[in-house]
Amino acid sequence: MNDVIDRLMQVLEARRHASPDSSYVAKLHNRGLNKILEKVGEEAFETVLAAKDAGNSDKQAHRIEVVKETAEKSVRKLLKQFWQQKTPATATSKRIE
Repeated sequence: MNDVIDRLMQVLEARRHASPDSSYVAKLHNRGLNKILEKVGEEAFETVLAAKDAGNSDKQAHRIEVVKETAEKSVRKLLKQFWQQKTPATATSKRIE
């Protein structure tokens, strides 16, 4: 798991320095912490809705949506931690504990 998160942090680092015209990460980074936190909140809300739908359904698609939304929220949270200049080890240590 740490390898995946370390690789993700490397990608975030590379994309943060890209042109905002070609990188969503660079665009969010340039817009600041408030915009990043807004996106974290949006993904958290979408995760809750997906979990509600999955709880009321036997459909595999609903369970996949929960995983997708959870992953998107996690990436936004890592971006927030990265924006605040935390190292990959610091950014992931609380999540793993």
